[in-house]
Amino acid sequence: MKQIKPVGLQAASRKYDLLTALGAHGCHADKNLQRLVLRFMTLIVARYNWQHDDLSVGQREIAALWAVDERTVKREMAKLRDLGWLVQKRAAARGRVAVHGLDLAAILRTTKATWAAVGSDFVDRMQGPDEAPQHAQGNVVAFRPGTSAPLPEPVTAWDRARSRLHADDPAVFEAWFRQLQVGSSAASQDAIFELRAPSRFHASFVSTHHLHHLLSALRQEGLASAGVLVVAAQDS
Repeated sequence: MKQIKPVGLQAASRKYDLLTALGAHGCHADKNLQRLVLRFMTLIVARYNWQHDDLSVGQREIAALWAVDERTVKREMAKLRDLGWLVQKRAAARGRVAVHGLDLAAILRTTKATWAAVGSDFVDRMQGPDEAPQHAQGNVVAFRPGTSAPLPEPVTAWDRARSRLHADDPAVFEAWFRQLQVGSSAASQDAIFELRAPSRFHASFVSTHHLHHLLSALRQEGLASAGVLVVAAQDS
C-alpha cells in the first residue's frame, strides 16, 4: 500500500479525517477519555507541525491552552504516550522543552471501532480496499487515499462540473465529490441544484467546507442558479 504523509494536495482532507476519527472515538467514550481526547485534539490543531511530525511546546503553554495546572499536563501527556498516540522524540532538558511526534497508525487502530458511526463512506475512505494503514518511516503514517478511477467522458452539465472539480483538486474530489449523485429536484431542472451524499456526515462536511468550490463548478456549467443543496441520500 502506498504511503504518503498528510501534507500536500491531500493534506486538508486527511487531517480532517484524523480529527473526525478522534472526535468520534471520544464521543463514544466515558467522560474521562472524552476530556483527554478533546485536549489532545486541541493540542494538535494549535501546535502540531504536520510537515515535520513535531509537537514542541512547554508544559506551561499546554497548561494555559487546557486551562489546567502543569501537574495535570504531565499526567495527561503520560496517558497519551501510554495510548501510543504520542511518541517522545526528545526528552525535556535544561532550557529545552520535550519534542513529541504522533503515531498516526496507533491513533487509527484505536479509533477504528467507531469509524462506522461516522458513515460507511468514512470507513471506506479511511481503510480502503487494503488492510489498516501500516507504519511509514518514523512515526508518520499515511492515510490510505480512496481508489481513483477515471471519470467517464462528460455528457451532461453535471459531468462537466465533476471534471472541473477533479482537475482543480483530485484528492478532494476523491474524498468528497466523487460519491455525490444528482438528486430528484436537480433532475427536474429546479433552480436549486440538489445533490445526494452517502451519509449525513458527508453531506454536512461538503456543505460546510466545500460548498463554494462546488457551486462555482456548477455555475460555470449553467447549473445551480439559485444555489446548491447537499443532502444525505436517506433524507431525500
